[in-house]
Amino acid sequence: MAGSEGALQVELVAADRTVWSGHATMVIARTVEGDVGILRGHAPLLSLLTDAVVEITDEEGDVVVAAVDGGFLSVAADRVSILSERAVLAEEIDIDAARAELERVPDGEIAEGETERRIRRAEVRIRAAEKAR
Repeated sequence: MAGSEGALQVELVAADRTVWSGHATMVIARTVEGDVGILRGHAPLLSLLTDAVVEITDEEGDVVVAAVDGGFLSVAADRVSILSERAVLAEEIDIDAARAELERVPDGEIAEGETERRIRRAEVRIRAAEKAR
């Protein structure tokens, strides 16, 4: 797309950095209400994200894959903001470390909800890394 006139302006932001910013043709994310696909002209939206994989198709057709630890998704006037406490691009994920994290989750040493969250986050990172291969 020449000039980015037909594109979405997308920002994927973690608490400590901008993870990805640019123009895209499509964004796919998982909210607490289910998966959502966003194209140009999408209705305004504000939703909670779950721990999941986010896919951003850039203007050249390449797919940027990231793992997010929940957060918020905002869509307005062809601008998409994805805000998460932690977000990491798939190519930054050490898949062996994520698999090891699944094996290290201690039984009974962490509150049940926290154990489930650690497992879910490790699984999301593995899915993101495998999807980007």
